[in-house]
Amino acid sequence: MESLSDKFPQEQERVRIVLGHYKEIGAAGAFGAAMIERSLKLADRAAMSGDLAEMITAYKNLREIE
Repeated sequence: MESLSDKFPQEQERVRIVLGHYKEIGAAGAFGAAMIERSLKLADRAAMSGDLAEMITAYKNLREIE
């Protein structure tokens, strides 16, 4: 079974790939890209702080991004 410490960086990487797709769209994807960048920034901050509650919240948020 994978732990949050395993899944969290995998999810960050997946969302970074999704972000690239939004950016490729151009102006039509700008709002979505901005929201994804915000989520990634919060996830990075949570990871650096090591705060488990923040990491869980950020992970759940990242999982919702398609």
